[in-house]
Amino acid sequence: MSKEIILTTHGKEMLDNELKELIGVRRKAVAQRLKEAKDFGDISENSEYEDAKNEQAFTEGRISEIQYILANAEIVDEHKGGLKHVRVGLTAILRDMETKKNQEFKIVGSFEADPDLMQISHESPVGRAIVGKEIGDLVEIELPHGALKYKIVDIKK
Repeated sequence: MSKEIILTTHGKEMLDNELKELIGVRRKAVAQRLKEAKDFGDISENSEYEDAKNEQAFTEGRISEIQYILANAEIVDEHKGGLKHVRVGLTAILRDMETKKNQEFKIVGSFEADPDLMQISHESPVGRAIVGKEIGDLVEIELPHGALKYKIVDIKK
């Protein structure tokens, strides 16, 4: 991982909680599964043991990934600063100039992005187009299926 890591304070909190859960609960549960699987006897043909080893590898990999992210992330406090420009941590309300419907997008770092929750990365096409813009600005976003035109109607925390 060599790209810049940006997290909101909320995103950092979520990763901190996940890390505590992985280290404090899941790691111990996997160790217990491994112990129980070994007790079944020959581990060379033991699917329970293989499954537990795979879960252990996934858990340890995720722990390492989260530790790396937290150690290298720039934390953006969404509660500090004004609402003059769209930035990471803020929510932009955009009006689709064709349909006249509003959509809300929370701008987050790429590690927090979740389009289902309307949390988009500052690196996404929409994110790149609106970061730094002000209320009233018109933006055009080029997407594979055509251009979208939005007006920024509000910015909120």
